[in-house]
Amino acid sequence: MIRTCLNVEGLRAVTYLTIIKGGLKMSIKKWLSKGLFLGGLVSFVFIFMFSGCGVAPKGFDPEIKGPQMIVEPGEISVGVAKLTKTPIVFKGKGFQPEDSVFITLIGVKKNGETLDVPVADGDVDKNGCFAANVGTVVKVSELLNAKIGSNKKMENVIIVSQPAISPGTYTARAVSMESNKIAVCKLVVKAPSMGDKFKDWMGVRLGKIEKK
Repeated sequence: MIRTCLNVEGLRAVTYLTIIKGGLKMSIKKWLSKGLFLGGLVSFVFIFMFSGCGVAPKGFDPEIKGPQMIVEPGEISVGVAKLTKTPIVFKGKGFQPEDSVFITLIGVKKNGETLDVPVADGDVDKNGCFAANVGTVVKVSELLNAKIGSNKKMENVIIVSQPAISPGTYTARAVSMESNKIAVCKLVVKAPSMGDKFKDWMGVRLGKIEKK
């Protein structure tokens, strides 16, 4: 009788342990599955959000002795949120020291016309170099063909009512005011990626972008 009870109790204990182990295995499997799913989701969102990043900028050509210019980055997207947050800098060398430069984007189509659009200006230092930033107002008005307004909270809002400039490879030209020296470089304009469109959708939802 005692042996039978022990056997029964032992069987119950083994069964109980088996159930616990089985449940633990299922929990681990569920946890791993959930972890893998979340990891995959995070990876997908990361790739999605950062797809379409600009190409690495080219440096100055050491073989050129005269004026030359580069732009960083050499490739931009006309997604509203993406472009307004992307620093764009034109850099030049070989210009007359203490001069100033005026930079335009050549051959931009606007309202049925082909125009040279002003995008930046800067001062040349004593070494003949300059760095000219493209400001937010220029990005919005000249590249995105949009406007800057305000909402009820008096926060800045980008108002989009027409398409941005067409994707393509544009020539940027820097002309110095006094010495009339000229340098050019290429700027690649790309259509918004899926990640850029998602950012703009979020901007609309948050009231930072208004589309008409």
